[in-house]
Amino acid sequence: MYRFLLSRRWLITLLIALLLIPATIRLGFWQLHRHEARVDRNELIAQALTAGPVPFDTLSTAPGFAVPKDLTWRPVTATGQYDPAHEFVVRKRTDSSGDKIGYFVVTPLVLADGGGTVLVNRGWVPSASSAAEYPTVPAAPAGQVTLTGRLRADEAASGSVKDRAGLPDRQFTLISSTQQAKESGAALLGGYLELTATEPAAPADQPELLPEPNHSDIGPHMAYAIQWWLFTAMIPVGFAVMARREAKDRRKEAAEAEGPAVAVPA
Repeated sequence: MYRFLLSRRWLITLLIALLLIPATIRLGFWQLHRHEARVDRNELIAQALTAGPVPFDTLSTAPGFAVPKDLTWRPVTATGQYDPAHEFVVRKRTDSSGDKIGYFVVTPLVLADGGGTVLVNRGWVPSASSAAEYPTVPAAPAGQVTLTGRLRADEAASGSVKDRAGLPDRQFTLISSTQQAKESGAALLGGYLELTATEPAAPADQPELLPEPNHSDIGPHMAYAIQWWLFTAMIPVGFAVMARREAKDRRKEAAEAEGPAVAVPA
């Protein structure tokens, strides 16, 4: 009764099942690797955040310096004076809750020791009434200040982020020391500082400081991996159930075709 498995329809079904099994196994391992990468990233961030702060210019040593992953989020300090003339905002950024769209305020800090200039992300401000208008930005503290923050790498353009062309004056889509060095001609150290504290203390009306990155969420990737592997196990089981049901239906149809037995008179 299982000779129907040699039919074209069932051979195609079997072929699809055989192709799905390695595909779903591979998808499961893909999600597992994403889980492992997320865990490694969280551990790297946690280690960086708990390290002692060091001067910014001891890590970012030159213009165009590419901040490596193991230094990203590292606490850093910088002493100097803000350069408000070259301040700019970065569009389409959310506040700490992630609910409101606004701008990051980025102000260069000229280092006191003459070691160059550092971009400082001073925090978030809400959008203006019009996207073409420059938002209301609290003035950066005057005089010499000592800042503490997190070392960040330059943001790189992606397929969804376009260059500055067409944007209003002093509005950008990325925080990039390389881009700003071309705009201002200043010797900007690579990367930037994400502000967490100012000494002397800044006025209360300063931009909203950014929170630490979430390094405890491991995401759903492990659950997705298990789901794919469960689906892998279900493929042969499902094929067997379908074949068994088909055989049962064929036996029933054959029995009905024979009809009831007719009694022969003696």
